[in-house]
Amino acid sequence: MASFNAANLPGWLQTVVTYLSRGQPLYLVMYAVLILFFSFFYTSIVFNPEETAENLKKYGGVFPGIRPGKKSAQFIDYTLTRITVIGALYLTFVCLLPEFMFYKYNLSFSLGGTSILIVVSVTMDTVAQIQSHLVAQQYEGLLKKSKLRGARR
Repeated sequence: MASFNAANLPGWLQTVVTYLSRGQPLYLVMYAVLILFFSFFYTSIVFNPEETAENLKKYGGVFPGIRPGKKSAQFIDYTLTRITVIGALYLTFVCLLPEFMFYKYNLSFSLGGTSILIVVSVTMDTVAQIQSHLVAQQYEGLLKKSKLRGARR
């Protein structure tokens, strides 16, 4: 971990460094605000509701009860905002949980928020792959049984 000697800094900068050091309330608030901000920022850059609505209109896709075009774009934007709020709050919770565990309860928690997200997503993907493999095996077994039954007739 990189560090520097705060004793050689001016008094006001020492105060700023103290308030922004890890585990301090201002640090946690800024960490949460930045997570929320970049969740919305990334979503706004990556996903364009108007373009998606145009593509839906071009290929004949519609939302039930919503007219194609501008109304569809508004619906997509509204829905995307609601989903982003839930996702951003979840990300904030997961990233702040290790901070609270470490500093509030003095638990040595070696995984950070990003590490927890990676571990959970890899675990969920592995479980999904195992389930699809098991379903494929059951399907193959059903096909073999049906072929055997067809051969007896």
